[in-house]
Amino acid sequence: MTDVTTEAAQQNTDLDALGPVDYVIVEFPAGASNFTGEMAKELLALVDAGTIRVIDVLILSKGVDGVVEAMELSDIEELGPLQAVEAQLAELLAAEDVEHLAAAMDPGSTAGVLIWENLWAAPFASAARRSGGQLIATGRIPIQAIIASIEADEARATEGD
Repeated sequence: MTDVTTEAAQQNTDLDALGPVDYVIVEFPAGASNFTGEMAKELLALVDAGTIRVIDVLILSKGVDGVVEAMELSDIEELGPLQAVEAQLAELLAAEDVEHLAAAMDPGSTAGVLIWENLWAAPFASAARRSGGQLIATGRIPIQAIIASIEADEARATEGD
């Protein structure tokens, strides 16, 4: 992905005050999406609470022929409540990023890509940098993996009875 620090500098953001930046890609298989506005409501709640700052939002559509179309949030005519977020976006992703992200998608699906700064962690991250620390790894544990682990533990406990 393109350099977040360059983007922050262009927006006159104090680079030392930046929090960790994360992204998620949520895929919706063909015919399985149910966009009710609930996701937008929850995203805006996180922004309004000062928990995150949305950096970029991208909608990817992958045709059954494998052709990918990318659309920035600003390209969508009726944004509704997301209009407030759209004005602050940095449009961080480059064309090669889009190609890389779309490679994981199934043909016929649509995916939303969300990049955000974790404002809640910014003071800690800044203190770590001032102390000479640097982030060397980050990761996520998918909720499906946690559920599978709990279910496996419960199954083993039941078998042991």
